[in-house]
Parts: sequence; structure tokens; C-alpha cells
Amino acid sequence: MRYFLELCLRSVEAAIKNIEAEIIVVDNNSPDDSCAMVKQLFPNVKLIENEENQGFSKGNNIGVAQAKGEYLCILNPDTVVAEDTFSKVLGFAESNTNLGIVGCQLMDGRGKFLPESKRHIPTPKVALQKLIGNSKKYYNNNLKPNEVGKTDILVGAFMFLKRGVYNEVNGLDEDYFMYGEDVDLSYKVLKAGYNNYYFGESSVIHYKGESTLRDKVYAQRFYGAMEIFYKKHFKKSVLISALVKIVLSLASKRNPVGESGVLIKRETIVISDSIDEELKNRINSPLAFTSNVKDVPSEAQVILDTEFLSYKTIIEFIKTNNTSKQNTYRIWVKSSNFMLGSDSSVGRGEVVSF
Repeated sequence: MRYFLELCLRSVEAAIKNIEAEIIVVDNNSPDDSCAMVKQLFPNVKLIENEENQGFSKGNNIGVAQAKGEYLCILNPDTVVAEDTFSKVLGFAESNTNLGIVGCQLMDGRGKFLPESKRHIPTPKVALQKLIGNSKKYYNNNLKPNEVGKTDILVGAFMFLKRGVYNEVNGLDEDYFMYGEDVDLSYKVLKAGYNNYYFGESSVIHYKGESTLRDKVYAQRFYGAMEIFYKKHFKKSVLISALVKIVLSLASKRNPVGESGVLIKRETIVISDSIDEELKNRINSPLAFTSNVKDVPSEAQVILDTEFLSYKTIIEFIKTNNTSKQNTYRIWVKSSNFMLGSDSSVGRGEVVSF
């Protein structure tokens, strides 16, 4: 996670260059050197070091309690934002009244749109339908990925809202340790009378994405969180209780799911103004170099240099090429000698340091 966090912070710093903002990182007792990295490379970032992992909700609530701005953005450390992400979302927020939460267009490491970016309220009936393969009523398909409009539920990887609204609904419910807290917060904001919006005009990379049910542990945690949600927000009845038990039982027995298909990489393309010898030594495939993003063939691994390309250009390039070309992508942080990326939304991806 340390390298994903560094890339995230680099993109955030570029995005707040012309905005009065602060960055707060809450570390839930990471086993790596994330905290040391933040202290060394990002001295202006406020770092909160928890002595134990208190969960996503608790960690964010601790950070929000120390925030000073009018607006908050809850952001996962495995995301990459464009230079204009916050200015565009802020402009949209200030042009709307009765504003709840604003989410944006999330995509995985290959530019595939993540449908959890905009969802309907996951009632027990809707959750059961999704479990058996019918996600039509789970995701908000009334809005196209590039559109802007109201939606019920947003994803915790990127949630932009006023600090006053967050505090009014008592923030993230700490009964949720992992999963479900974003659904709960979105629903609480709706119940308080505010409007939640999906802002598809800004795209953000989310490397983890909505992980499919890889194993029984994940299934039990996810649907266990949804059981908390149902008990909290829906009237108790024999029907709902039975339905929840069916959903949880089926989910815990469901087989792991992965993505099919194998990408055959013919060559590696580096988009940069220079290549160092260390990078060459780490590439085990035919290597080509270009400074023109239009010179990228199909079925290649593309390495994108953050010191040559803007984050906005990188995001838009990956997004634009996700259907026309069967490429994979690695973002290269040249000054820190690492590159990372993910070839699917099922898992966190790959980091290569050198």
C-alpha cells in the first residue's frame, strides 16, 4: 500500500495546487513504511498514526475531526486523481443547493468503468437479485458513465461533501469495520433530506475497485456489513429477516470469482521523454520508446511517466483506450524509482520498485 499511497498523494498535491486545502492521512497501524514515506516526501501532510487498525469508519472520523475546511473529500489511498478533479467537483458542489455527497467516475487500472460509482439503495430484495446475477436494480444505469445526475449511493473511495453535512449525520458509522459504511453514509445523508450526486465529468483511477467475491471471508464480511445496514435502516419483519439470512447464506457459499481471459503482451511501450538503464533492465519484453501517446499499438504494456505526462492526461489516455486496445498500464514515478498498475478490478495490482 505504501507505493499506492505515494502515487495518490503526488496526484492530490498536484490537484490542490491552486486550491486552499489540507491533506490529512490517517494510518491504521500499517505494517510497511507508509508513515516514514509520508514524513520524508510529504512534510506538509498532516499524518495521524493510530496504534492499531480501528477500521475504515473510525480512521476517517478521526481525520475529519481534525479537518478545518468547509468541504471534505474522503479518498482511498489506492486512487489517482487528475489535476482538475477537485476544482471541477468543487465548482459543481457550489452551484447546487441542498447538496449531500458528490461522487465521480471511478475506473480500474485498465480504464474499465466501475459500476459501483453510482448505485441504488440496496434493499434486501435488490441485494438478493444482484447475488443471483441481476444487478440491473443495484447499479444506477439510468445515468451513463460520463453524465451528471442524482443517485442514491456512492462509493467510499471518493466522497465529496460539506463537513457540516458529515457531522450532522454523525459521520461514518463505526459499527462497520470494513465494507458497507459508504452505503450507510449515503443513505443517512438521503434520509436527512439532501441530494447525492454522481459527477461523471471527472474520472479517478481506483485500483482495487469493487472486488468481486474472491473467497468466503470477503463474502461474510461484506454481507455481514449489509446485515448491519438492514437492521439499522429497515423495519424488522419476519420476511426481511428471512431474506437477509438467505442472502448471507448464499453469499458465504458462493465460489470465488475472477476475470477470464489472458492478455498476451507483445511489447512494452514507454511514454516519456527519457528512459533510464534501471527501467530497461527490469523490462523482460521487447521495449519501445515514444513521446507521442498516439503511437501506442494494441496488446502492449504501456508505461506512463508522471514527470512527462500530467495525471489528467494519464487518466484520460487509459480511459480512452480501454475498449479499442487490449493494453495494460503501469504508472511510472520516475523520481521514486517505482511503477505500479492493475490489470483488473479484482485485486490491488502490481508494484515494481527498482
